Amino acid sequence: MATAHAVYLGELRTKATHLQSGSEIITDAPTDNHGKGEAFSPTDLVATALGLCMMTTMGIVAERHGWELKGMNMDISKVMSTDKPRRITEIHIKFDFNGMTLNDEQQVILKNTALSCPVAHSLDPDIKQVVDLGF
Repeated sequence: MATAHAVYLGELRTKATHLQSGSEIITDAPTDNHGKGEAFSPTDLVATALGLCMMTTMGIVAERHGWELKGMNMDISKVMSTDKPRRITEIHIKFDFNGMTLNDEQQVILKNTALSCPVAHSLDPDIKQVVDLGF
């Protein structure tokens, strides 16, 4: 069964619908590549997917251990190549645990969890993943 259905709306805009939930995502080409930049670009989604996967898997592990991570947040940046072919060369993720106190064991478990999330393992190894967990 398909995961999503997508349609090209014209003017470098797409709409994808998650079939199980009906949730929708709109993308636009970025302003540095002929687009309006009025929504996530597909490459923005790739970078964001990495951070969200890390956050989700850390949440799963935290729930299993009875730890509260609510309020954890992050900033995500992507670096695009300046040569051809156009591609993501780096993804930078900076976490903020919003004043949470995490002991050494929790920090190690959360770091290992983040760095081994499914998206991290799915991306091309040439994409540099720079992750700052802030502890």
